[in-house]
Amino acid sequence: MSDSNKVILITGASSGFGCAIAKALAAKGHRVFGTARSPGAAAGFATLTLDVTQDESVHAGIAEVIRAAGRIDAVINNAGFGIAGAIEDTTAAEAQAQFDTNFFGLHRVCRAVLPHLRAQRAGTIINMSSLAGRIPLPFQGFYSATKFAIEAYTEALRMEVRPFGISVSMIEPGDFATSFTANRRMTNETIPASPYYEPAMRAIATMAHDEQANQDLSPVIAAVVTILQSRRPALRYPRANALQRTFNAVRPFLPQVLAEYLIRDTYGLK
Repeated sequence: MSDSNKVILITGASSGFGCAIAKALAAKGHRVFGTARSPGAAAGFATLTLDVTQDESVHAGIAEVIRAAGRIDAVINNAGFGIAGAIEDTTAAEAQAQFDTNFFGLHRVCRAVLPHLRAQRAGTIINMSSLAGRIPLPFQGFYSATKFAIEAYTEALRMEVRPFGISVSMIEPGDFATSFTANRRMTNETIPASPYYEPAMRAIATMAHDEQANQDLSPVIAAVVTILQSRRPALRYPRANALQRTFNAVRPFLPQVLAEYLIRDTYGLK
């Protein structure tokens, strides 16, 4: 598939990675459709209303792209958010809402677009995972769980659709300054009366600081461009600072007790 003039659908494009990727790809001449539940005006790319938690909305959004552009060449599943708090302080409803957007939302989009890509016998799917999908984070256990699920899902999907000329990859960002920090939701039971409250707030404050310290989103944008240009893109594209990349690489070889110690120490946990 040529790198020029692709029709690209990006979910969660109202801010953060989605918006930055959409603008960068549109500037390269691609026809970009960025989606959000309540999209506003965006410079350089078309916007669509699409709620990944609703089947009808997903199908309607994809149908609109097909109607307007005649095809879809690539989909970037970026929509998502994070909840934070101890696992004990997370209700089943809160956990389900996290999975419904981050994991099942991605699945809804893939299911809806795959018939079009199979008919073309060509296409690219890029799923936004996270280093938290390889390295679980304390007090973001359910967010990490959604990303772990995306890791398995993407690897399986990649093998299933390869005979149809469809490539599937994922990007695994570390800490970057996006709207994710401001949009992170604390669970309702993360209150001073909780025995987890102080360590949870300390850990989340460290995460927020590290996220906001890295303003350069270009490594993630470059990974998207690399995938779209490649005839055979890789499965995983980890993108993070040097320390996070190193820990991600050596983590499978570390004793569990040492890995846990390093993670706890990073977030000020005993």
